[in-house]
Amino acid sequence: MTYLAGEMMTGGYGGADILHECSIGVDRGEIAVVVGPNGAGKSTAMKAVFGMLGLRTGRVTLDGEDITSLKPQERVLQGMGFVPQNQNVFTTMTVEENLEMGAFIRRDDISLTMKQVYALFPVLHEKRRQPAGELSGGQRQQVAVGRALMTQPQVLMLDEPTAGVSPIVMDELFDRIIEVAKTGIAVLMVEQNARQALEIADRGFVLVQGRNAYTDSGVALLANPEVRKAFLGG
Repeated sequence: MTYLAGEMMTGGYGGADILHECSIGVDRGEIAVVVGPNGAGKSTAMKAVFGMLGLRTGRVTLDGEDITSLKPQERVLQGMGFVPQNQNVFTTMTVEENLEMGAFIRRDDISLTMKQVYALFPVLHEKRRQPAGELSGGQRQQVAVGRALMTQPQVLMLDEPTAGVSPIVMDELFDRIIEVAKTGIAVLMVEQNARQALEIADRGFVLVQGRNAYTDSGVALLANPEVRKAFLGG
């Protein structure tokens, strides 16, 4: 049984379905990536799993519990963290204040988690007194991921974490994501850089027009000639 699973999800916005019996999921300590062409429904699938999109059919389970009817904020309380692609930091607040905002649901001492986030992202410790709006794109992404980690999630969901950053910064972010998964957190992410994402993925889902085209381990998908030809540039 997969720790977090969106099973046979069909739904969309208004009348039109974007997802058609789409299934994605991830286990604890694993990295699962969702890839595919533009408009394939990748981000929609993530939003459906996080409860930002009503499903017509299908369900979402977390640790064996059906959470399909829970609102996003209720899912956060169940241990899910979500980092959207855009507007994911408070630009006028300092880095440290952004991280503190991430811990809003907690009533205990957050200082140890803060230390862990700074150990994972040393540049954030260095810039902790700076407004997040002054940081580079890659550093802002680290703030966004760090803020999600402040809730001590069991699952971290990332929507295109490397959008608009340089290849060097992408590699660094992926290294940090591997570190997060090593702590036992389940990481589910949508990624445009399909080849690089599959290289670090335990499992991968290739979506086409809101349907599952291929589902396999990252290694197997990278080696699959059809996947390579259609989605990875040969």
